[in-house]
Amino acid sequence: MSEHCNENTNTRQMTDVIENRINNGYCVVLGAGVSNQPLVKLLYERGARIVVRDRKEKTEIKNIETLEKYSEELICGEMYLCGLDTHTPPEETVIFRSPGLRHDLPEILSAVEKGAVLTSEMELFFRLTRANVIAITGSDGKTTTTTLIGKLLESGIESGNIYIGGNIGRPLLPENHNMTERDFAVVELSSFQLQTMQAAPHTAVITNVTPNHLNWHKDMEEYTEAKYNIFAGEGCRHLVVSADNELSLKAALKVIKKESAPRVTLFSLRGKSYNDVVPEELRGHNTSALYEKNGVIILSREGKETDIIKSSDIKIPGRHNVLNYMAAFAATEEFVASDTIKKLAPEFGGVEHRIELVREKDGVKYYNSSIDSTPTRTKAALSSFEQKLIVICGGRNKNLPFDTLAQTLCERAKSVVLTGESADEIMQALNEYDKFESSGLKTFICRGFEEAVRKAHSIASEGDTVILSPACTSFDAFDNFEERGNAFKNIVNSF
Repeated sequence: MSEHCNENTNTRQMTDVIENRINNGYCVVLGAGVSNQPLVKLLYERGARIVVRDRKEKTEIKNIETLEKYSEELICGEMYLCGLDTHTPPEETVIFRSPGLRHDLPEILSAVEKGAVLTSEMELFFRLTRANVIAITGSDGKTTTTTLIGKLLESGIESGNIYIGGNIGRPLLPENHNMTERDFAVVELSSFQLQTMQAAPHTAVITNVTPNHLNWHKDMEEYTEAKYNIFAGEGCRHLVVSADNELSLKAALKVIKKESAPRVTLFSLRGKSYNDVVPEELRGHNTSALYEKNGVIILSREGKETDIIKSSDIKIPGRHNVLNYMAAFAATEEFVASDTIKKLAPEFGGVEHRIELVREKDGVKYYNSSIDSTPTRTKAALSSFEQKLIVICGGRNKNLPFDTLAQTLCERAKSVVLTGESADEIMQALNEYDKFESSGLKTFICRGFEEAVRKAHSIASEGDTVILSPACTSFDAFDNFEERGNAFKNIVNSF
C-alpha cells in the first residue's frame, strides 16, 4: 500500500474516532468566546456531552446563556484548565482548542498523552465538509487574496455556493450541513489556527512568510512550520506560493518530496520567464508559473504562455496587489474562465481597512489601512503611493523589530504621528536610524488615538494624503483592527 493510501486511511480513521467521540463521548471546548458558541450548539445537536472551559470569570462572558443551555458544565477562572486530563475520561474525549490558546500547555499535553484527541473547529470542518476547500495563509496579503478568490468564484462558477470563513467571515462548521460537492469554502487561516492542523484543504495558498506574531510563537521556525501545516495533511491537490519569498518557496520545495505531491503554481514579480520563476528542482513536477512581462500577467504551463490581464487594469493600488491577483487567479483558474478576472480587476476597489479611501476633505485624502499590523504591511501600503505621506503609526508590538519600519518611514513619509504602547519604541528606532535626520521626517507623539488622528489632520494641507498604517496590533486600545479602523473613519468623517 502506498504512503498516500496510508495517509488516506489514517485520516479517515482519525475522523471516525472524532465523530464517534462527538456522538458518544465528551467534547471539551477551550474558550467561551462568541466564535465558539455555534460550535457548542452543533456539538450538542450531535449528541455530545460538553464541558466548556475559559480563563474569564462567568460575569465576563458574553451570551453565557447559550453556553449554559448546551453544555453540562462551565468551568471558568484562572484554574480553568485544572483537571483537564482527568475530569472526563481522556480516551472518550475530544478537546477543541481555540486558536489563541497554545497547544503545548502542560494540562493539554497531559490530556493528549492519556488518550484525548486535540483538534479545532476548523480542522473538524476540513474533515467533514464535502465542499471544495481553498485555504489561504501568509504573513501579508491573505485577506485581500481570500476576498479576491471569493469574488472570482462568485462571478465565475455556473453552479454552487461560495462560503467565506476562517479568519475572515463567519464560522463555517455550522454551515457544513448545507454544503455539497458543487460548493466552495474559501478559508483564511492564521498561524494560530494552523498550529495543530492535521487535515488539508484541496487548494492551499501561501502568500508569503515574514516575521509575525513572535510575541505568541516561540520563534520564527515555529511560526513558519505552522504556516507549512496548510499543506502537510492528506488531501492537498494544489499548492500556490510566492516565488519571491524565500520561506514560501521552501514550502514548494518541501511539498514535492511527498509521494503524492500536489501540483504547484509559483507566482512572482521578479521573474520574467518560467525559468526565472521556477527553480530547477521544481521543473518537471507539474509546476506552473505566473509572472509579469511588459506589464502583462502571464501564466506559463507546459511550455505555453497565456496572457491573463494587464497589471494596469487592477484598480486597487500597490505592486503587492499584483501579487495578490496572481495568487487568487492561480487558486481559481481550474474552476473559472480567465475572462472573469478581466472583469473583476477594473471594478474591485479593495478590502475594508486595507488602503481604504475614507474621504477627501479640503484637498486632503484620508486612507484607512488599519489591517497593517506589521512593519512589512506598512511598507507595502506606503509603497502604493508615489508621494510622501502623513502616517499614523503605533499600537501594540508583536515582538518585531522596528528598524525596517524606521527606514520605511524615512523613505516614504513626510510626517509620522506615533501613538499607542509602541510609540516610544518606534521613536527610538527612528533615532537609531542613520538617515533619520537627513530624511527631514517630522515626528509627533500623541498618546491617545483620537488625539493622533486629529494631529495628522491639523498638519495636513491641500494635496496631502493621511494614512492610518499602524505596523502594530490594535490590542492596546481596541479589540481588533476593524474596531480601530472604524474609529479612524468615524473621527475623519467628523471633520
